[in-house]
Amino acid sequence: MSWALSRCLCRVLSRQSPPSSFLLAEHHRAVQSLWFAPMRTLKISTPLRAEPKKKKKVDPRREQMLKERMRKKLRKLEKVAPELIPIEDLITPAKFLDETRERSAPRLSFEDSEGRALLLKEWCRYKQEQHMAEVQAVELALEAQREALDELKLESEELYQAALKPDPLMFPFTHKGPVYTPPKSKYEAPDGKYNDITKVYTQ
Repeated sequence: MSWALSRCLCRVLSRQSPPSSFLLAEHHRAVQSLWFAPMRTLKISTPLRAEPKKKKKVDPRREQMLKERMRKKLRKLEKVAPELIPIEDLITPAKFLDETRERSAPRLSFEDSEGRALLLKEWCRYKQEQHMAEVQAVELALEAQREALDELKLESEELYQAALKPDPLMFPFTHKGPVYTPPKSKYEAPDGKYNDITKVYTQ
């Protein structure tokens, strides 16, 4: 467009008067200026498809208030003791503490209560006799052992010292404690299926 404009200007000037050296020099300067630059010298930058992000203005007072709130919350958390995880096996459920669920003891007749009392007395008498017999047997065994050791000491000191050493293989001992109920011969153990209701605590 600038080149066409310069050609039109030259034609007008050539019609009005013959070109002079002064006009030619001016025309040459105009063509070389920025306003009349040729199309090949013009350059266009690539279009920007995004607007630069504007920085939000942060109020320093508001930022200071947020920091103070966070510090107060941290102080409160430091003052509060950590919550311990409860052991549910040692806590009695509330439904078992209800006194209305207690079963009343069955009422026994006079004959039944007297029979139970006499049976309990007889059982106590039997166990006392059994205990006294065991104590007497142990005392007799210890007295016989003491006499045998005294006689062995008179015969040989080495055999006496060897007899005092314990022998764990002489009397192998196996013990099984009493149970509350007798075992069921036809009892079938479950396969082991269960529902996991364990609570998970996070701190």
